[in-house]
Amino acid sequence: MAAKKIVTLGEIMLRLSTPGSEKFIQADEFDINYGGGEANVAVSCANYGHKAEFVTALPDNEIGDCAIAALRKYGVETGHIARSGERVGIYYLETGVSMRPSKVIYDRAHSSITTASPDEFDWDAIFEGADWFHFSGITPAVSDAATALTEAALKAAKKHGVTVSCDLNYRKKLWSSDKAKKVMTGLMKYVDVCIGNEEDAELVLGFKPENTDVTSGELNLAGYEDIYKRMSETFGFKYCVSTLRVSHSASDNGWSACIYSSVDKTFYHSKEYTIHPIVDRVGGGDSFAGGFITGILDGKDYKAALEFGVAASAIKHTIPGDFNLASRKEVEDLAGGDASGRVKR
Repeated sequence: MAAKKIVTLGEIMLRLSTPGSEKFIQADEFDINYGGGEANVAVSCANYGHKAEFVTALPDNEIGDCAIAALRKYGVETGHIARSGERVGIYYLETGVSMRPSKVIYDRAHSSITTASPDEFDWDAIFEGADWFHFSGITPAVSDAATALTEAALKAAKKHGVTVSCDLNYRKKLWSSDKAKKVMTGLMKYVDVCIGNEEDAELVLGFKPENTDVTSGELNLAGYEDIYKRMSETFGFKYCVSTLRVSHSASDNGWSACIYSSVDKTFYHSKEYTIHPIVDRVGGGDSFAGGFITGILDGKDYKAALEFGVAASAIKHTIPGDFNLASRKEVEDLAGGDASGRVKR
């Protein structure tokens, strides 16, 4: 299998997590990691053997160097990262347990990506030989400048005939639903594959499945099929994809995914996993996106690609940090039915 080239654009942040399951007020120190939606996808794709490049802006200082080193450690290309701006964004994480939810506090105002200009990047060089471009709704949410940067990247991707995926990823701490709809609806004309859960579809694009409440443990798959058909008709998506999380508690989730193909008008629901206990759910959706993209670029049909993505993201919930470091074999074993957790000798 020939390696394909995936480009992602976004912000990588310094992650400061309380040790174990401590609350913020208890912590005397923080564990350090780096991560962010599109960076997490790039690491997943590189980990599975594809050529992944992450594009962003980082300050020209030692903390920016550390963020780049975290990507390079896992094989992600960083040659087109702009060294500009004032600071690396930070987020603080308190990991929830049982009925206590996880909490995230952002400290990312005036970070480098929020002030980066499109002319800092050589888009033709970035997309030369590229097969896929991935972005999320988080990047245009951080600033108007980042919105312009995202659109410039999308125009360049389409100029080079690259397949584009978007994870809607609505973040209410970054912008309102009204602004998200205004901005993201305008960007959807560039998108071939739309990834997003039921809340994202409603708050970002205005599509809501009927009779679905994620807090109740009940999922109405017919509602998903309905909105995916409508979204595909409206925006011309080839695939609409969603993870399906049933949150019994912060430590115990049901996990699966579904997909609608507008090519053959088919809706498919993956196998379901029970994840308990959850070690770290941050980056779960990104690991799904990276797994699904990998599956498609591997040449799998969309159902097999979905199963690869779901298995990859199920394993990610057992790995601390933002990045999914599960091997291709581990994912394929789980997708093939081995969820025993037995020691591999």
